[in-house]
Amino acid sequence: MSVHEIEAAIMNLPVAEVTGLVTWLDEYYASLWDQEIEDDVNAGRFDDLLAEIDEEYERGLALPL
Repeated sequence: MSVHEIEAAIMNLPVAEVTGLVTWLDEYYASLWDQEIEDDVNAGRFDDLLAEIDEEYERGLALPL
């Protein structure tokens, strides 16, 4: 099924079902983002930034939340 076919099908849904779809899609997209961040952390892509944050905190330039 193509994106165009999905869009056409969505336009034929009742408003209540579109609302549910939007909620689901938002939650699904958030889970994809969370997985991407987790993958980046596990791959060490934030190591330099985290080290810089630790250094600033040790020097008293940052406060805990």
